[in-house]
Amino acid sequence: QVQLVESGGGLVEAGGSLRLSCVASGSILRINTMSWYRQAPGKQREWVGSITSGGSTNYLDSVKGRFTISRDDANRSAFLEMRGLNTEDTGVYFCNADWIFIRDQTAGAKELFDNWGQGTQVTVSS
Repeated sequence: QVQLVESGGGLVEAGGSLRLSCVASGSILRINTMSWYRQAPGKQREWVGSITSGGSTNYLDSVKGRFTISRDDANRSAFLEMRGLNTEDTGVYFCNADWIFIRDQTAGAKELFDNWGQGTQVTVSS
């Protein structure tokens, strides 16, 4: 019913930049907080940052000042602008929407919780 699709990953040299996108599709009425997570090889998935429906942002300490999250509600999108990348930033980056309100043919509308994309690979070379 709802899909989150990330894009923009790739291979970049240390010190470089990338911009990740996350686009939600489906009969969406509203998206609450959107977040980015990442998972490095052999490690658990970790939270990178979030943006609320009101535009407030929070970030993991290690990315503060380097990463910026934004959203475009008209296009059901969120973005992760990454600058000053280092090898520790390597991993698969996932988009998450904690709560999405959608149209439903039976109920009129319903909520979907904890929605994830399939991830996009970011590799930073030294």
